[in-house]
Amino acid sequence: MQVNFDFSLLSNKRVGVAVSGGSDSMALLHYLRANSSSFSFEIIAINVEHGIRGEASKNDSNFVRDYCAKENIPLLAYCVDSIALSKQNKLSLEEAARLLRYDCFFSALSQKKCDVIATAHHIKDNAETVLFNLFRGTGLNGICGIKAYENKIIRPFLSVTKQEIENYLATNSIPYVTDQTNFNQKYSRNFIRINILPEIIKAFPDAEKSIYRLSEICALDEDFLEKEADKKLTLKKEIVEISLPLHKALMSRCVITALKHLGVKKDWQKSHIDACCDLAENFTGKSVNLLNGVVAIKEYDKLIITKKKDNEEVYIPFSIGSHKFKGKTIVAERLNTLPSDLKSGLYLDLDKIPASAVIRTKRVGDIFKKHGGKTKSLADYLTDIKYPLKDRDNLALIADGNIVLAIFGLATSDQTKIDSQTKNFIKIYQK
Repeated sequence: MQVNFDFSLLSNKRVGVAVSGGSDSMALLHYLRANSSSFSFEIIAINVEHGIRGEASKNDSNFVRDYCAKENIPLLAYCVDSIALSKQNKLSLEEAARLLRYDCFFSALSQKKCDVIATAHHIKDNAETVLFNLFRGTGLNGICGIKAYENKIIRPFLSVTKQEIENYLATNSIPYVTDQTNFNQKYSRNFIRINILPEIIKAFPDAEKSIYRLSEICALDEDFLEKEADKKLTLKKEIVEISLPLHKALMSRCVITALKHLGVKKDWQKSHIDACCDLAENFTGKSVNLLNGVVAIKEYDKLIITKKKDNEEVYIPFSIGSHKFKGKTIVAERLNTLPSDLKSGLYLDLDKIPASAVIRTKRVGDIFKKHGGKTKSLADYLTDIKYPLKDRDNLALIADGNIVLAIFGLATSDQTKIDSQTKNFIKIYQK
C-alpha cells in the first residue's frame, strides 16, 4: 500500500487515531502503529459510540476496546447521543453524528491527550464528498473535497484506494467489524457510494484519481483566492468592511467570511452573494437584508456588512449637563466666556436654543442649515460630508421640531451660531 503522506510531520507527536472498528479505521490504526517507531511518534486510539445503532454500536465499541487491550494500545472512549442532537437542532443524523464526533476529537486535543487526530478517509471518500457537494450545489471550496491537513486533523490514507486498504487488511490479517448502516441508502452518501460512483468508475476507471487531482488543483486555487479576498477585508467586532471595487469571485468569499464573523455559520445562498454584488454597483446609502438580521450597506468605496441595530428613538428634553445616549455620554456645558482654542468641542449661543428643543436621534424630514450654507435635508448633509450610513441612527442631535440645531461631534447650525451679540455660551461634546 503506497501512502503519500509526510510522516516526518508527526515526529515526537502523539497521534490520536479515530477508530470505529470498521475496515478503514482498523487498517489505519495498524498502519500507524507499524510505522510509529520509524518516524518517532506515539499513537492512542479514539473511539466514539454515537448512540445510533443500539447494541450493535456498543458491540463495535467493545470490539475496539478489546483489540486495543490485546495489542496494548491506549484508548480514549466517548459516548454521545446523536439522535437527541439531530432532533434538537433539526440536523440530519449523519451531520449530528459528525459534529459530536469532531467535538470529541477536539476535546482530546484541548485536553492534551494527543497532538493531532488521524482519520481513515481515503480516495473513494473524497470522490463521494465532491459528488455530494456538487449535487447539493457548491462553490470551488466544495470541489476541494476532503483536506489532508486541517485544524490538527490529518488524513494519511487520502490518496489510497479502497482496494489497497482491503489488500492491506488481508495481508496483515487485521480484524474489523461491518457497520450495516453503510448499506442504508436513505443516507445520501451511501446512495452515491452504492449507486452512482460504481457506474462512473465502469465508464471511467480512473475517476477517483481524477477527482482527487481536481480537488488538489481546486485547493490551490481556493487558497490563492482566499488570501486575495482577505486583503479586501477589515474585520471589526460587529462590522465587516469590504473594499470596493471587487471581482465577484472575491466578493463571494468576502461576504461568506463576513457572515461567519457575524455569527451566521450556514444557510447562505448564491442569492445573498448576488445581492451584495449588485449593491456594490449601486448608489451610496443603499442597503439589502441578507439573513439572520445581517444587512449589507453601500458606503462610497466600501460595502459594510453588519447586524441590524435597534433603532428605537432616543428623546431627552434639552438641558445643561450630562446625558446617557446610545451607549455614550453627551455633555452640554455652560461657559462664561469662550476659550481661546475652539477645537475641543462645538460652541453654540444658548439663547438661540428654544425652550422646546430636545436631544434626540434623527427622524425622516429633519432639515439642517450649516453656517453660511443652504437649508437641506439632514440626510443630504450627512451624505455631503460622507458620514457612514451605519452610524447615522446613533447620532445625537439638538432639534426643535424638524429643525436640527446641532449635531454632537459634527456641526452646529446657522441658527445657533455664536456672534458679537452672544452673551451665554455652551459647549457640546461627547465622550
